Amino acid sequence: MQVVMFTDGAAKGNPGPGGYGTVLLFGPYRKELSEGYRLTTNNRMELLAVIKGLEAMKKDGLNILIYSDSKYVVDSVTKGWIWNWMKTGFKGKKNEDLWRRYITAAKPHNVKFQWVKGHAGNPENERCDQLAVIASQTPPLLIDDGYEAGND
Repeated sequence: MQVVMFTDGAAKGNPGPGGYGTVLLFGPYRKELSEGYRLTTNNRMELLAVIKGLEAMKKDGLNILIYSDSKYVVDSVTKGWIWNWMKTGFKGKKNEDLWRRYITAAKPHNVKFQWVKGHAGNPENERCDQLAVIASQTPPLLIDDGYEAGND
C-alpha cells in the first residue's frame, strides 16, 4: 500500500505571515496537518509541508507519492539539485536548514514527487491551500527559527 501526500504552502507578503497544509492518505485513513508562522516565505512553507508530512510517518520503508504545486520543491528533488547543493555544503543556497531536514525525513522511505497545477480544481490540493492560508492567519503564529535567525 502507498501513502499519498498532498502539500501546499502560503505566505502573505513573502516574507510575511505564512503557513503550510498537508493531507496524508493511506488506505481508508486521512490525516490533515497545518501550522502558521509569523514571518517566513512561501518556498519555506512549501518545503515544510512536505517535511512535516514525512515526519508524521510512524514506520520506515513506506512508498510515498507526494503531490505538490511547488516547482521549487518538486524540481529540486526530481532534478537532483539538492544532492549537488549537499556536495557544496549548500553554499549560496536558501533554506539549507529545511533541505537538510527534508533529506533526513525522506531517507527511510521511497519518495516520489508529482507536480500538480495549483488552484486548478484538484480537491486535495485546494484543501491544502485552505489549511495553509487558515494556519497563516490563526494565532498563535509560531516562529520560523531558520528564517528569523537569518539562515535563509
